[in-house]
Amino acid sequence: MTTTIVPIETPTLGDRSYLVHDGRVAFVVDPQRDIDRVLRLAEDAGVRITHVFETHIHNDYVTGGYALAQHTGAAYLVNADDDVSFDRTPVRDGDVVEVSPTLRVRALHTPGHTFTHLSYVLEGEDPAVFSGGSLLFGSTGRPDLLGEAHTHELVRHQYGSARRLAAELSDDTQVMPTHGFGSFCAATSAGGDTTASTIGRERRVNPVMSQDEEDYVAATLAGLDAYPAYYVHMGPANAAGPTAADLSEPARADKDELRRRLEAGEWLVDLRNRTAFAAGHVPGTFNFGSDGQFATYLGWLIPWGTPVTLLGESPEQVADAQRELTRIGIDRPAAAATGRPAEWTDQPLGTLPRATFADLAQVRHHRTVTVLDVRRASEWRDGHLEGAVHIPLHDLVTRMDDVPDGEVWIHCASGYRASIAASLVGATGRLVVAVDDSFDRSAAAAGLPVVDGVPAQA
Repeated sequence: MTTTIVPIETPTLGDRSYLVHDGRVAFVVDPQRDIDRVLRLAEDAGVRITHVFETHIHNDYVTGGYALAQHTGAAYLVNADDDVSFDRTPVRDGDVVEVSPTLRVRALHTPGHTFTHLSYVLEGEDPAVFSGGSLLFGSTGRPDLLGEAHTHELVRHQYGSARRLAAELSDDTQVMPTHGFGSFCAATSAGGDTTASTIGRERRVNPVMSQDEEDYVAATLAGLDAYPAYYVHMGPANAAGPTAADLSEPARADKDELRRRLEAGEWLVDLRNRTAFAAGHVPGTFNFGSDGQFATYLGWLIPWGTPVTLLGESPEQVADAQRELTRIGIDRPAAAATGRPAEWTDQPLGTLPRATFADLAQVRHHRTVTVLDVRRASEWRDGHLEGAVHIPLHDLVTRMDDVPDGEVWIHCASGYRASIAASLVGATGRLVVAVDDSFDRSAAAAGLPVVDGVPAQA
């Protein structure tokens, strides 16, 4: 009987889950909280989910594993050494689970991303390893999410775990990681092809396979940058056995309610793309476009627990954003409104000037403006504009007083984060311009002086 592996993509968080079946029964690895996607795939395939495997207690999203097991009656396999508050089927290194006669799964202890991390090997004619946050495509999972006190120990565990997988598994074993497709859980960017890989390919291209341990440790630690602030809330939520996502429609807010929420200091989030936001928006609202890593950056920046109202062009746009937020533990929007900005307020609409790096070069010949670079510390070190002020986007809310007065031109790598930052800074009353342009392609080409960075706080 043929084994089918169905990856379930969550590109905005850079993660993958997996549905694996033999045409009759199935198991799932590392499901996201919106389990309706998994249930629909299982129904379409005509299979029954009997087992749900968790590689680790996740730090970047709220799991759907517990809710999926409860809904389907499946066994929920979680490391026996994980401190959780729910009943689970405990699993340890070397345990073998017979999901069906053709689906035989062996657990391997692969610490490094966490101390209790497990990988799961699907044995048989077409072997695969579900490596979670251990061995990724061209990289490994980051070792610092449990705190600085554990990082140096975990990074050495991660080296040993990757080498163990390479030593014990055949070259044709497919590698099926959870992280590494844009997730901040990856230690470094995977780069290259992220559609598929094997143990044999990782032997050839993954630095962890060619570096000695000391070089790997040094390179991994040096490459670590900031990760989203909401991660601190994910582990406790997952250890508690989170419920399924509530995706019912949020309450609709009229102009008066939107005004009251703004005046109360709540966050009103405009989901439209940055071009639409720049052309006209409700003053005081923040632009987190649903065309980018919306949930990651919103969850990173918002003071945790602040009520969120979603403003979208359509109910579908709001529903998609709501789904994204439930994945990181922002369970319910306080309210929502759809349509056009003129329908959300009686006040004059705000606009946001947009520009290119060539425009910035011209302006600097005529007057003094502040250039605010909101990229991460690693990006800044790779090169930045001479004289720019550096405040990473994730620090901007708490460091708003560090933004100089006067005219502020804000840039990132391509424009998405610059629009977020410009909406935040603009809401304080400062004059802002969002540079909607590619830093790598356009900054130096415009004649702007680019210099190498120095270490900066992340």
